[in-house]
Amino acid sequence: MNQTFRSLRHRDYRLWVSGAVVSNVGTWMQRVAQDWLVIQVLTHGSGTAGGITTGLQFGPILLLAPIAGTIADRFPQRRTLMVTQSVMGFLGLVMAALVLSGHVQLWHVYVLAVLLGCASAIDGPVRQTFVGQLVPREDLPNAIGLNSASFNSARLIGPALAGVLIAWIGTGPVFLLNALSFVAPLVMLHLMRPVDPVPREKPAKGTGGMREGLRYVRARPDLVAIFALVAVVGTFGLNFQLTSALMTSVKFGTDSAGYGLAGTVLAVGSLAGALVAARRDRPRYRLVVGAAVAFGVLASLAALMPTYALYLVVLPFMGLASLTLLTAANATVQMSTEPAVRGRVMALYMSLMQGGTVVGGPFVGWVGTAFGPQWSILVGSIPSALVGLAVGWFFLRRARVRVRYSWRGTPHLRLVPAAPAPDGDRDPAAA
Repeated sequence: MNQTFRSLRHRDYRLWVSGAVVSNVGTWMQRVAQDWLVIQVLTHGSGTAGGITTGLQFGPILLLAPIAGTIADRFPQRRTLMVTQSVMGFLGLVMAALVLSGHVQLWHVYVLAVLLGCASAIDGPVRQTFVGQLVPREDLPNAIGLNSASFNSARLIGPALAGVLIAWIGTGPVFLLNALSFVAPLVMLHLMRPVDPVPREKPAKGTGGMREGLRYVRARPDLVAIFALVAVVGTFGLNFQLTSALMTSVKFGTDSAGYGLAGTVLAVGSLAGALVAARRDRPRYRLVVGAAVAFGVLASLAALMPTYALYLVVLPFMGLASLTLLTAANATVQMSTEPAVRGRVMALYMSLMQGGTVVGGPFVGWVGTAFGPQWSILVGSIPSALVGLAVGWFFLRRARVRVRYSWRGTPHLRLVPAAPAPDGDRDPAAA
């Protein structure tokens, strides 16, 4: 089988990906419909309301991270996913009923966003670590890359389909289709019988297990650096649904179909980034750093584009950089973490990457409303590039490498080894 798709030779992983594609299409449709409902129907252009909705949806992961990480390491992951997927499908059904009946109000969206965030907070770490039960360790980076490819394949279809459906029949049927899409992963989870090849020690009850995860991360400066990077980028830079809604509807004046097209074009680059990442046997820290800097630069260019057409031209490259960053960071953390604490470490990782939108979502929405849609992107793109440079400098120091440059003759820049590091002080993965 092609190197890019080698994880698909495992039956249970094929089942997992098949169900995930269907569910992810529905999830992306709901995200577009929710943002459009809040910004264009219930508030008539309020980026602040859209930011609050985003913050409420991702906020629970900050509060529930200790519980979610412990659940991921303690309880059977397949059964846990069946529960969380069922709950998220039910919440989509409730939203559909409210919209189709004509009784939906902004506070309904806020409440359901919080409840969906609670279910997603439990689902996320379990979903991330569940892949380790479906493929052997040597195929884990490939499986993580294909998971991202699956997610972004759905991202190609979902926003465009949602945009057409919203313009044709409104947001209600979109929420209903999302609810029905959860049937697919539930059926696939029922059919599979994954066996964990690595015996896992059950963490302490309560929050004691999570404290062990915190101690593990604090003892790993490389993980702390990656966590700091994804926290900044996730908080201020990865608010694509909100910033795209503001850019397309407010700055460029397009309709829902134009908003959906922007999401699809962004996903083209994201899918390419995921497939490239799937070919790598082992991710490197330098790839994470380079992708963060590239994302910051490309997002800044997107914000400054004067026309809708030029905005669409930059979006695929921005999507490629962002997905390369997220996939490489995810695989780096999972591959370098002991299986016994992987669920708790990934819960921390996801709480920093997604939970920051509690602050970032409303803040970015307010900035876009007060100063213009382009600033909703710039307020995230500039810090993303700066934190990428800072983390890159940290890894250069840790790897005992110095940067030398010369402006004489032909200008050039090169990395040279510094003094040999003491035994055990250099992380080989940082190269």
